[in-house]
Amino acid sequence: MTYEEYLDEVTTLLVELFDVKEKAAIKYVMNAQAEDFFTLHDDDPAMRTLERAREDAKAIYEQRNKPRPEMYRK
Repeated sequence: MTYEEYLDEVTTLLVELFDVKEKAAIKYVMNAQAEDFFTLHDDDPAMRTLERAREDAKAIYEQRNKPRPEMYRK
């Protein structure tokens, strides 16, 4: 799949697997892209598989939803 199709697939998986709203999923993927998360994917088409998209969606979701230490301070 093309790089753009891959990003769309990751976005779709965020919505389907993690019940993220579409706008939020797009923002997650755009932020990950801005942070160079997908740089290797752009250079190596072999990285753009459905299995890898699922792994990347999970990694992005977990990164964006990890607990912040300040939440637990009293």
